[in-house]
Amino acid sequence: MAPSVLSADFSCLRDDIKAAEDAGADCLHLDVMDGHFVPNITFGPMVVEAISKIAAVPLVTHLMISDPGKFIEPFARAGSAAISFHWEAVESGHREIVEKIHSAGCDAGIALNPDTPFSAVEGVLEEIDILLIMTVFPGFGGQKFMTEVLSKIEEAASYKRKNGSRYVIEVDGGVKPENAGLVRSAGGMVLVAGTAVFKSGDYSKAIAAIRGE
Repeated sequence: MAPSVLSADFSCLRDDIKAAEDAGADCLHLDVMDGHFVPNITFGPMVVEAISKIAAVPLVTHLMISDPGKFIEPFARAGSAAISFHWEAVESGHREIVEKIHSAGCDAGIALNPDTPFSAVEGVLEEIDILLIMTVFPGFGGQKFMTEVLSKIEEAASYKRKNGSRYVIEVDGGVKPENAGLVRSAGGMVLVAGTAVFKSGDYSKAIAAIRGE
């Protein structure tokens, strides 16, 4: 379970992070947007570094930015345990970016937009640690979950079973207690939820419900 910090109250970020950790968060999902690859701007390495100083769980940084290869080292130095970038953000050189993330000491992930087929990443699946499947188009929190992406999660889970691949299937976008069971059944292993946790009023109850507990 990975609460998305973008939905937290940034005026009391320390308190919200600690509350999410106390409620059972396994890691924190940090959405980095540049206003170019996606139509929104969030935060950069300075904020990630600040969060790393107060967080007790790993930070998983999700780069929704153009030219992600240029920014791997700053986000790694800021305290990211894992860094994912979008397949769609670069035309080529995906493997080199994965290698750069590993060289920086982080787990490497590739994110897929809802309309990008699973087959697009088959050539690098054995080199990544995280396959991040988006169930909304990236850019803003609070969007509606796209059920049509469940088949892609199933495809990724089937490939993983057949090939003994190490990647973790992470699912991000509109995840909430009402649909989390579908995600888990399809093969989702790490569920990202922002609004469903930080706007719930009861973080422990929300996280437990998303886990199916």
